[in-house]
Amino acid sequence: MKDPLKTGHAERLAAAAEAKKALVAKLRPKPMIAAEVFETREQIRERELEAVRTARAETKEQARLTAEAKELAELEAKRGDRKERKALTKAEQKAKRDAKYAARKAGRK
Repeated sequence: MKDPLKTGHAERLAAAAEAKKALVAKLRPKPMIAAEVFETREQIRERELEAVRTARAETKEQARLTAEAKELAELEAKRGDRKERKALTKAEQKAKRDAKYAARKAGRK
């Protein structure tokens, strides 16, 4: 009798070989799609480092400007005090001069 399903030795070997090929193909690594936009770790580190450097520079510049403004304000205050003292001294000197003049004038009469 002839086998209607053709399950002879050669067919079984061929089916086993195909099953093995399918299993190997299933386990074979698939080609990966590489993302073109991703940054490398070095690029990320450089970007973060640049951000930190920029922030530090801004802070340092702000501190320098604040110190300059404070120094300028102190200098202006000292100048104002000096001008005030000079004005008082001039007024005192004028008062002394006027007193001497008045004394001389009173002595003549």
